[in-house]
Amino acid sequence: MFSGIVEEMATVVAIKNDKENVDFTLTCSFTSELKIDQSVAHNGVCLTVVSIEDNNYTVTAMKETLDRSNLGLLKVGDKVNVERSMLMNGRLDGHIVQGHVDGTAKCVDMRDADGSTYYTFKYAFDKAMAERGYFTVDKGSVTVNGVSLTVCNPTEDSFTVAIIPYTHDNTNFCNIQVGSTVNIEFDILGKYIARLQQLK
Repeated sequence: MFSGIVEEMATVVAIKNDKENVDFTLTCSFTSELKIDQSVAHNGVCLTVVSIEDNNYTVTAMKETLDRSNLGLLKVGDKVNVERSMLMNGRLDGHIVQGHVDGTAKCVDMRDADGSTYYTFKYAFDKAMAERGYFTVDKGSVTVNGVSLTVCNPTEDSFTVAIIPYTHDNTNFCNIQVGSTVNIEFDILGKYIARLQQLK
């Protein structure tokens, strides 16, 4: 369980294919605090730490994760938003994020908001999935590359978010341009409500 409040950007230092799996080795400031089997969100994807050596740690992504997310696009040197699992002893600053990415979206527009920036993302619309809660609502929550954000101007296949300068500078939003592919996780509360409606 995560909150969508990114701790920092980790740097990819190595990528190794193992059959259909991929091992990603990264470095960040809290590597020394990690433990084997610990969960860490990478661009919003919950992955398990499988090894730690010096200031580097390694996580493994299986084929389904690679197919559903942008992790398969990573290269050595890329910056990845990382967040350790949430401590249940304080305020929830973001929203409830499972780390189970629902799919990807493409940045289709960026525009200045007098100091901040509006980003619009477009994803593949699937009516059956929308009926199961895979959609966005105005002022609702969405996770983009692991960042908890508030939705504005949603359509059936797109949504816009406003990024303040701090978020831009301290997450990999600083590298997102028109055409970039991002991971998205829709709000779990919407999925539960949709499921309850189906059971009526």
